[in-house]
Amino acid sequence: MVSLRFPFLFSQPTWPSRPSSSARPFSATTVAFTAAAVGATAAVAALTTSQNPTHTFLQNASNLLFSSNHSLPLWGSLTLADNSPPIVESKTGASFPSVLGDSQKLLGIGLRKKSILGLRNIDVYAFGIYADDSDIKKLLSVKYQKLSVSEIKGIKDFNVDLMENDICMTVRLQIVYSKLSIRSVRNAFEESVGSRLKKFGGSDNKELLQRFTSQFKDEYKIPRGSVIHLSREKGHVLHTTIDGKDVGSIQSKLLCQSILDLYIGEEPFDKQAKKEIELNLASLQK
Repeated sequence: MVSLRFPFLFSQPTWPSRPSSSARPFSATTVAFTAAAVGATAAVAALTTSQNPTHTFLQNASNLLFSSNHSLPLWGSLTLADNSPPIVESKTGASFPSVLGDSQKLLGIGLRKKSILGLRNIDVYAFGIYADDSDIKKLLSVKYQKLSVSEIKGIKDFNVDLMENDICMTVRLQIVYSKLSIRSVRNAFEESVGSRLKKFGGSDNKELLQRFTSQFKDEYKIPRGSVIHLSREKGHVLHTTIDGKDVGSIQSKLLCQSILDLYIGEEPFDKQAKKEIELNLASLQK
């Protein structure tokens, strides 16, 4: 059996986009509406000749619904109500609540994969990105009020604003690899977070990195299903919990930015998840 303490390669590979089979489940109302829309589109398209320009529009709409490169946006089925259905990452079965606390809405989910000795990839954990609904809408109204959803998506600095502003956000990690040790998590963060600290703050941040990684003590067990929360609270305080237990808080804008950059930055762990998150964030402008 291969030990996972050292063989992980922590470079930033490019992962292929997940097919539509990984699209997240939606409420019964949303599914019924989508099915009705597809049926109506197909019925009209069947009665339309290929020479009719409208046919092209209808065909494009149908292709979008069935395309393997698209998933329906989460914001269309999520509210801040306690009874909002959970969202399941279909490949791993990891389930994410639609809302954390009273105000943080789920913006997107993805997978963290790792390479073992360069031979094969494993799914290490599924992750969900949450953000405070009012904080996001405030940012959008102040700086992006006059822009459409498509225009906001095209702005590179939008994610930078999200990472730098004092917005309450949570990265929820759900362990799916049963043989993962807390030491492997600590080593992974040493490399990935360490590279981001150097990227944003220069090389003299070893003490800050050590303060963060030392929170993941060997005494903590993280079997499959364990949940780690990395939450940015007001004042740029990073609050870490493991299975609901507080393990530490660190006030550092640089550290918060470095953590978020792993998931929504220029080189995210899951590029498809980042696209989904950007779409859902921009859609809150509506």
